[in-house]
Amino acid sequence: MSQSQTRALVLFSGGQDSTTCLAWALHNYDYVETVGFNYGQRHVAELECRTNILGRLRNEYCYSEEKLGQDHMLDFQTLYQISDTALTSGAEIKMTERGLPSTFVPGRNLLFFTLASAIAYRRGFSAVIGGMCETDFSGYPDCRRDVLNDLQAAVSGGMDYPIEFVTPLMYKTKAETWKLAFDLEGGDFIELIKNDTHTCYKGDRSALHLWGYGCGECPACLIRKEGYEQYIAASNSK
Repeated sequence: MSQSQTRALVLFSGGQDSTTCLAWALHNYDYVETVGFNYGQRHVAELECRTNILGRLRNEYCYSEEKLGQDHMLDFQTLYQISDTALTSGAEIKMTERGLPSTFVPGRNLLFFTLASAIAYRRGFSAVIGGMCETDFSGYPDCRRDVLNDLQAAVSGGMDYPIEFVTPLMYKTKAETWKLAFDLEGGDFIELIKNDTHTCYKGDRSALHLWGYGCGECPACLIRKEGYEQYIAASNSK
């Protein structure tokens, strides 16, 4: 698929995956904007990372406003009001009787893509890019490609505007995501991801591990840690 002469909107949380997707978009689209959501998330620390990452991409990686444009931040507290999850409260992180982690926020990604599509429509963008993955993930059903395909069709039809939901990490392991970041921007970008992104569900930035900040115990930290260790092992074996 050729993606030259296109404009894309990236769902940018300030986490590892969305930061990698932003770098990927900057390499594959002519013009990129970002959108973030403040929905009352427990790990609100990720929002504090966004501005710093965008600043570093512009200043240190020389992405001008002609390439990396406007950042949209949506205050979406309604999602917090209707949710009762470990990601929107201080509840325990555990598996629920539905077989999903208690961090699953019903409707979150569906709403994010829908709202982002409204911005994309207004801005004349062809694609909305998200870091969803169904390989190394917590089992959230709204991260699956088949679900996003259905939503893409509904949103495109509902706006009478063809828009593509692009998920560069969908079939990658976390180790492959680390490697993609290196392939895109090199070793310094790996250090940026370690030091400046945030993924930990508990919002813990008290300790810097080899793979980044986090509690080291929640599902997000464990997936990130294991992926980094596999990435380093594969790199050292070459």
